[in-house]
Amino acid sequence: MAALVFAALLVAHALIHASYLSPRPAAKPGAPAWPFDLGRSRLLSALGVRGAVPRPIAVGLVALTLAGFGAAAISAAGWAPEGLFVVGIGVGSVASLALLGVFFHPWLSLGIAIDVLLLWAAFVARWNPAELAG
Repeated sequence: MAALVFAALLVAHALIHASYLSPRPAAKPGAPAWPFDLGRSRLLSALGVRGAVPRPIAVGLVALTLAGFGAAAISAAGWAPEGLFVVGIGVGSVASLALLGVFFHPWLSLGIAIDVLLLWAAFVARWNPAELAG
């Protein structure tokens, strides 16, 4: 059961990245700014990248994030080979870090921390979600 909960958390972490592609909610007085803003990128602005270009970059990074964490989740759930977990964490976390870095908002720092923790667990600690099965 713990492995399925962990897999669900990986999927949830991946899906929140799709907020970059969703329509921005209507602004309300006193409400905080929407953090998933493709128009706010210091990196792309410094490189002179504007207009419609940031969206395809975000779409690609979101797709890689979903694919990577999706693969890691099915491996963590025991429905795919264990080796796919490390590959999925690597792809998903690196794509997520790129997306969160290029379109940074301070509120998304938790996502960066999650990605770094997952990379550490998979590549340094060599943790395997099969250990959750007990």
